[in-house]
Amino acid sequence: MPAPAQPLTAPSAERRLGLLHSPLRDKVAEEIRAAILSGHFKPGDRLIEDRLAEAFGVSRNPIREAIRTLASEGLIEVAARRGAVVASLAPQEVEELLEVRATLEGANARLAARRRDPAVLAQLEAILARGTEAIAAGRVADLPGLNDAFHAGLAQASHNRVLADLMRTLRDRSAPLFRGFGLEFAHATWAEHASILRAVIAGDAELASLLAYRHVINAASLHAQTDGRTAAVAQ
Repeated sequence: MPAPAQPLTAPSAERRLGLLHSPLRDKVAEEIRAAILSGHFKPGDRLIEDRLAEAFGVSRNPIREAIRTLASEGLIEVAARRGAVVASLAPQEVEELLEVRATLEGANARLAARRRDPAVLAQLEAILARGTEAIAAGRVADLPGLNDAFHAGLAQASHNRVLADLMRTLRDRSAPLFRGFGLEFAHATWAEHASILRAVIAGDAELASLLAYRHVINAASLHAQTDGRTAAVAQ
């Protein structure tokens, strides 16, 4: 039986979700999703409704609704007797997930290169520079957020919301596979980011697509080599 997930630290009065005006289901889902992607909740951890409700300062209803939302995204599995558990991926599922993600990342980069939104590209250049500075300074902890921002910006650059939504779901599902960051791999992944962005800025749609596809395939190869046990780069 999977071990229960560690309870979240109780939010401050300003952060208690029961005091906020935005839809509780969406806000709770956002918080649980972030806890899964950050590694606070790990694959196989049980998500106990009462504990989550107490931590967030809400009733069990928005917790149940949030769990249903995250189950539809593939981040949580719900089974009789076990309840809600953070999803684990079998090796075949990992391979299939990354194959699809690589294909969509390639399609997205192709569209970004065709559309070349100046404002979005300027934002991507700024994110790339911040990541390069973080690597040079050894600030490994800064990289997951910058990596997410780079890929989110690239998705925005394609100006295709359907594709961006699909890619976000796939990135969320694959994020636990590549949670650890090591400087050796960070140099490689940010060099790949730089190459993708140069191709997009140049308007070379086919090269941008190929590089974005390879970016995910390289991460998949790394995961296969390490079996997820050693430091890897979040792609």
